[in-house]
Amino acid sequence: MEDFEVYEEHNEEDVKQNSFNEKSENTEMNMDDAAAGAPLQKEKKPSFMKRHKNACIISGCLLISIGGGFGGATLAYQLSKSNGNGTVLYQAVEKTNSSKSNTANATSMSVKDIANEAMESVVEIKTESVSTNEFFQQAVQSGAGSGVILSKDGYIVTNNHVIDGASKIKVTTKDGKSYDAKLIGNDSSTDLAVIKVEASNLKPAVLGNSSKLEVGDTAVAIGNPLGELGGTVTSGIISALDREVTIDNQTMHLLQTNAAINPGNSGGGLFNDQGELIGIVNAKSSGSNIEGLGFAIPIDRAKDVITNLIENGYVKGRASLGVALTLGTSNNPFSSDTSTQVYIASVVEGKAADKAGLQAGDQILKVDDKDVESISDVKTVVNSHKAGETMKITVLRDRSTKTFTVTLGEADNTTSSSDEGTSRQTPNQNR
Repeated sequence: MEDFEVYEEHNEEDVKQNSFNEKSENTEMNMDDAAAGAPLQKEKKPSFMKRHKNACIISGCLLISIGGGFGGATLAYQLSKSNGNGTVLYQAVEKTNSSKSNTANATSMSVKDIANEAMESVVEIKTESVSTNEFFQQAVQSGAGSGVILSKDGYIVTNNHVIDGASKIKVTTKDGKSYDAKLIGNDSSTDLAVIKVEASNLKPAVLGNSSKLEVGDTAVAIGNPLGELGGTVTSGIISALDREVTIDNQTMHLLQTNAAINPGNSGGGLFNDQGELIGIVNAKSSGSNIEGLGFAIPIDRAKDVITNLIENGYVKGRASLGVALTLGTSNNPFSSDTSTQVYIASVVEGKAADKAGLQAGDQILKVDDKDVESISDVKTVVNSHKAGETMKITVLRDRSTKTFTVTLGEADNTTSSSDEGTSRQTPNQNR
């Protein structure tokens, strides 16, 4: 890995004025020295590092460039590729809405300007999947969602649940052009996926800094609600910064917004008052009777996942137990316990659980000495570990309790990044 230096953007007039002042001062000093009999010396040019005091270092195989736009400086960096032709993503360098007072930030853009700046970076996604029923009859089911363009050459981020199980993915950009897309990688733990279309000169979103957000900041959602209203813009505020939400047995920490979110918005963008992408909308948890309650995956948490998916097709180091989990009640016919319990539905041969001795039918009582009441309890502990680390699992088998030490494997693009429950969202609906 190499280190590259990134420099803050300077106003051109300020640079010229500072240069002129420095030259004037140096000339006066040299003339004074000459008058005192000292020999004139050639002006010593300050080092490159000294002339850029605000330099910061970024590690990685990055191609760096700084430019204006979106209300502030942006950092363009190139993901490493084996062929040397990496994909360029764009990142905002500094926070642009830093006011902590109740007054509006003077540099904030209007919702109209935000929409004009960001709308071309949001796409409509339509999917088709083939299902087979118990009579071996096949049916094609359709779904719809949204996505956000990451790079000029066609990388797009969306939700994993938007494209999960899809055999065909179609992307439509703001100008009405349609493209067939292929899946690059997906991660069920974070509900993120990256797809790719063969295109050039698309308009990528600039990634903002979700960690710098404050409750009350402007939030603008752009997406494809109901799967047929592409380019819809709704606005509101950030209602909460770190809301814990359980979706499909997966506990997530999301941004909460009161900007209107509807089915079909999933995978679309949530933008700040500079038109920068601060979140990937996740509308799966919306209920029919819920208003003003939308959620988005913070972009700061999504960045590493997106980079891993583009470069590897999966998230490197993500721990995998190698089981499918299901919910059930006690299998003891003489027990009066009617509470829901977590069971191992199946074990993947050769994976971590299989190597440790876990079996299908085991009831999971504890993981790392923590009581298990739901599938999300197991997933949360698994996700707190990295591949290669160990965890303890206590199960009930044949009316006796057993504890196993499991060395977790690494999830790749052929296995789930986290252990899957049996509940799945049906594909024939807007996401």
